[in-house]
Amino acid sequence: MDLDRVTVIIPAFNEQEALPYVLRDLPSVGRVIVVNNASTDRTAEVATEAGVMVVDEPRRGYGSACLAGLRELRRLIDEGGSAPEIVVFLDADYSDHPDQLPDLVTPLFEDRADFVLGSRILGNREPGAMPPQSVYGNKLACGLMRLLFGARHTDLGPFRAISYPHLLGLAMSDTNFGWTVEMQIKAAKAKLRTIEIPVRYRRRIGTSKISGTLRGAFSAGWKILYTIAKYGFWSRSTTTDTRELHDGE
Repeated sequence: MDLDRVTVIIPAFNEQEALPYVLRDLPSVGRVIVVNNASTDRTAEVATEAGVMVVDEPRRGYGSACLAGLRELRRLIDEGGSAPEIVVFLDADYSDHPDQLPDLVTPLFEDRADFVLGSRILGNREPGAMPPQSVYGNKLACGLMRLLFGARHTDLGPFRAISYPHLLGLAMSDTNFGWTVEMQIKAAKAKLRTIEIPVRYRRRIGTSKISGTLRGAFSAGWKILYTIAKYGFWSRSTTTDTRELHDGE
């Protein structure tokens, strides 16, 4: 397995304490891009000291950070750098286990999948790592995605790997909490070969910006449901419009 063909994008907002552990446990890969998402602590300095690439994205939002990482990757390729075969997304709070990266990318290298999602629900979770609202919210979102798009998922986990050409084809656009569910919906609509593998999950270092506060949990939940409804409505509207067009011919 040639991990030199893997690029890892790590969105990071005020993760100076956790990020060193993430980078320490991450296997050696072709490229690591840490996106400093308007941090007010030493996140950027910690990443630089670790010898990885740092990109600043002043517009807060998980999706904004991921998009900034992809723009930087495109810039590097345009300037003569090699394009990765696989892109991995990984959180900077040390809740995921970076050492499991080879497990995520193996199905892609073996051409058994186009998109691999690390499922915290299927894996072993440390007590308290996922509060009840996260577990139930995931169950609701995954149920709706199965109903509307035929997407069979158990989780919206952030630890995921995807073929770079297929990722480009998804034309990702969400700038905040809808990023993960947008990718899963678009992958289903594009009929990508998608599988889930169990991943371990632990209590994050520091306070969660989403489930750790009532406002964060509400904002994330609302955006996830909005994204599902948006693409579900668009899908039905397009189908209806096309059928009406043919019926009138």
